[in-house]
Amino acid sequence: MLITGASAGLGEEMARQFAALGYDLALCARRVDRLEALRAELTGTRVSVKALDVTDDEAVFTVFREFAAEFGRIDRVIVNAGLGKGAPLGTGRPDANRDTARVNFLGALTQMEAACEIFRAQKRGHLVVVSSMSALRGMRKSMTTYAATKAGVAALAEGLRSERIPGVDVSVVYPGYIRSEMNAHVQQRTRFMVDTETGVRAMVAAIEKRRARAYVPAWPWVPIGVAMRVLPLSAVRRMV
Repeated sequence: MLITGASAGLGEEMARQFAALGYDLALCARRVDRLEALRAELTGTRVSVKALDVTDDEAVFTVFREFAAEFGRIDRVIVNAGLGKGAPLGTGRPDANRDTARVNFLGALTQMEAACEIFRAQKRGHLVVVSSMSALRGMRKSMTTYAATKAGVAALAEGLRSERIPGVDVSVVYPGYIRSEMNAHVQQRTRFMVDTETGVRAMVAAIEKRRARAYVPAWPWVPIGVAMRVLPLSAVRRMV
């Protein structure tokens, strides 16, 4: 199993929980020192780590191919690496929004290209894309670009699922509010926030079932997800 963005947050905890299930792991992220520390922690399973900046297209293909050669095959790729920067449009921070778009959408697109190259050659595989509940509707202020990128990767995954590549399953996971390094700076209390271990446990369970679409944790995000899709934007604004 290959997990990107595995040096912190949801990716790091997914590595721990999948290792506990007995999976061999190919882990990559920019901070290789964090990956090395994680590898030392994960005993009893095979773990390989590599440095990767997902905005470097050539490096993504190289690292994915190297992992596939090292392990013999890659059964699952979790496109998890992401960035949470952002600012309201027109307020002088286009750099933050571009960075988020570059990592979360263009970087994810390249990862999906590299993963599907491997899966098509193997004639099997499971592609998992980590989206967000914010992808279900347009979000305001600093969330606008982030939400749009997460909607974009979900649409890419749906297109792949529609293609019905023989032997390849495609899943999109929509996490709700899960505490992670990305949102650790948020000081105010957020409704429905769960700790990293609890939230990732729900993600892992959904991934293991190879669900096409999963809102996690199921409570309260399944009913909230239904409501977000049908309510007027003014009501959605008060919910999330």
